[in-house]
Amino acid sequence: MKPKVLITREIPENGLELLRKHFEVEIWEDEHEIPREVLLEKIREVDALVTMLSERIDEEVFDAAPRLRIVANYAVGYDNIDVKEATKRGIYVTNTPDVLTNATADFAWTLLLATARRLVEADKFVRSGEWEEKGVAWHPLMFLGHDVYGKTIGIVGFGRIGRAIARRAKGFGMRILYTARSRKSEAEKELGVEFRPLEELLGESDFVVLAVPLTRETYHMINEERLKLMKPTAILVNIARGKVVDTEVLVKALKEGWIAAAGLDVFEEEPYYHEELFKLKNVVLAPHIGSATYGARECMAELVARNLIAFKNGEVPPTLVNGEVVKVRKPGFRQ
Repeated sequence: MKPKVLITREIPENGLELLRKHFEVEIWEDEHEIPREVLLEKIREVDALVTMLSERIDEEVFDAAPRLRIVANYAVGYDNIDVKEATKRGIYVTNTPDVLTNATADFAWTLLLATARRLVEADKFVRSGEWEEKGVAWHPLMFLGHDVYGKTIGIVGFGRIGRAIARRAKGFGMRILYTARSRKSEAEKELGVEFRPLEELLGESDFVVLAVPLTRETYHMINEERLKLMKPTAILVNIARGKVVDTEVLVKALKEGWIAAAGLDVFEEEPYYHEELFKLKNVVLAPHIGSATYGARECMAELVARNLIAFKNGEVPPTLVNGEVVKVRKPGFRQ
């Protein structure tokens, strides 16, 4: 009998095709997040779980799932999973790093450029008919934005995505600063980047891009004190996690001109609506689509499948998050 896997949202077919060869597959096909009570019911007879970052996988879920042996997160981040509790129970946790690095870095630049050059405002100006109504074809002061080429970019978090953002910045002739928990000497040599403590980076940068995981240390990392360190002409881009930024303070900063603008792909709660923030013209918003390319999402689906198949075959999954779990239980559903 094949082990059973529950997938909490429809994923690309290439991943499903691989999984069906090895597992009995059940998919929550509704576009909306699986209701908590439904998840707790369905998990009772499940050996493996493929989950999205929007699902909270915690002690309550583990208690309801006596057969559960592995949770494969369809995301790089895994702050939605209680990894410590999973490890204690011998439940393996995997994620999907690397395969969405370039897509996410590209989108960080999409937000940066769109925000700097006021693209969303300009698009609305044209589509609404306001341009025609105004009757001005071109004006030296129309939709002035901020230069990008040759400016200073500060990257907060210098993992795979942070370094990919830096590589793109080199093409724009930028001075590149970064901050991280430790210095990255090899990356400094390879990319010509300069390390700065966070406060110094914020004060020197024309563009600040957040690319850190959400942890206790990074929760509301960008707060009032730190936003006030930034240049009034600076632009903040967040492709990390929404809770890295204190939203209420950011709104104040954008309204009062502490910084020039912001580009946001992530929010403190998702889905999200913030009337005051969303009315501001100097912010560009996207619904958490940093990895939303056909290629990236298909690669994520394949990696999810590879992790589960490796585990089924008694092998350590290629992108295991909680390495300590192998001391608690060996990989495989018969363990």
